[in-house]
Amino acid sequence: MNRYLTVAEVSAAARRLVSRYPGAGRLRRVGTSRAGRPLEMLSVGHGPAHVLVVARPHPDEPVGAVTALALAERVARGDGRSPATDPARVTWDVVLCLDPDGAALSEGIIEEATAGPAPALERYFRAAFRPVAAEQPEWAPIESSRLPESQALFDLIDERRPVLQCSLHGIEAGGTFAQLTGGLPGFAGGFHTAAADLSVPVQHGTFDALYWENPAPGVHVLPPPENAGRLAAGSENIGRSTWCAPQRYGGVTAIVEVPMWASALADDPSPHPYAVRTLRGLSRLVRDGGEQVTTVLDKARGFLPPPEESAPRRVLEWMADGLYDLVADSWQPLARQAAEGRERVTTAQVCALDVVARRQPLRAAGLLLRLLSASDDPAAPALHDELHALFTAWCEDFTHALGLRWVPVRDQVDLQSRTALAAAECALRSAR
Repeated sequence: MNRYLTVAEVSAAARRLVSRYPGAGRLRRVGTSRAGRPLEMLSVGHGPAHVLVVARPHPDEPVGAVTALALAERVARGDGRSPATDPARVTWDVVLCLDPDGAALSEGIIEEATAGPAPALERYFRAAFRPVAAEQPEWAPIESSRLPESQALFDLIDERRPVLQCSLHGIEAGGTFAQLTGGLPGFAGGFHTAAADLSVPVQHGTFDALYWENPAPGVHVLPPPENAGRLAAGSENIGRSTWCAPQRYGGVTAIVEVPMWASALADDPSPHPYAVRTLRGLSRLVRDGGEQVTTVLDKARGFLPPPEESAPRRVLEWMADGLYDLVADSWQPLARQAAEGRERVTTAQVCALDVVARRQPLRAAGLLLRLLSASDDPAAPALHDELHALFTAWCEDFTHALGLRWVPVRDQVDLQSRTALAAAECALRSAR
């Protein structure tokens, strides 16, 4: 498979799989989204150990749905090359899409991001949608809100007691990496081999787990509760998330990230020659970009749909209300330590933060361009043109500054599948 799939296509593929392998696969509804869309789970295998796979927890990361189907197919056909795919030993429970409401607002990625032989970053950010943190099912419990999608996943974890939960994510650019809620001895070897075989760089250092334990390149382990100071701002209550729920049954969660566009800088461990100056520049970059988008938003607020009626508008207001500053401030401790000579900052670490600094204004600009395109207000076209000029320049600079190259969808899926299988094998060994 060398393309992403819509939610409807994934559901149809799951039904075909159940028909092709009678008795091996079962498809059932496990919940209902806020907007009334079904949450479906495909189970394959009949073993006593359970691996829970969560696809599309973020709607702007479509690769996980294709990966989930690939994993289910492998188990359903009785692939005996790995204990993790032995259907007599393991049951794989695959949530096909955790956020179908968000996916409905991000389906344009399927058509736009992969259109033509050379997918463009610009098409991706024009089509992508990611909800505010309080409306992201995995993350909402940290914000003290229990969405029906979150509750459905908690209920599944309590029912299945998985030895491993695999949350299938994707990152716009950089390298591949994994975040673990506990140790998985031996995991790094299989993960690194898969990345090397597919020529996808391993991300050495990442914004998502900037101060987590880092036992191997690209592998980050959640610090113990007493080390909450090593968590990023806003994630101090990460223990409430769906990621940590399997811990009460001795299970581990692996968050598996694969890039859509790869950068060779992601796995460059050499010291960055101008780390302090560059980190400060990236802070300015995200603040300045955010201010420029917010300036256009200010001019358009009077005719845009209100936040309570528009999920994209809610995201724009959330980002304008301090998110750019939160991101820009998050790596200042690292910059201070580097300035004092207490921390060696690598080119790969700077690459990871560079991606984040550039993507935040681009995410906002893409959403605002979408709203302006849909508006019939006389002022909308001029504001659209003003913002579009910034947007296209930012996309071009992003591509050239990091030397981005597209990773074919089949390689994204292969890498994520092999990483999930490596994690499952390690979790099963640890559970003996």
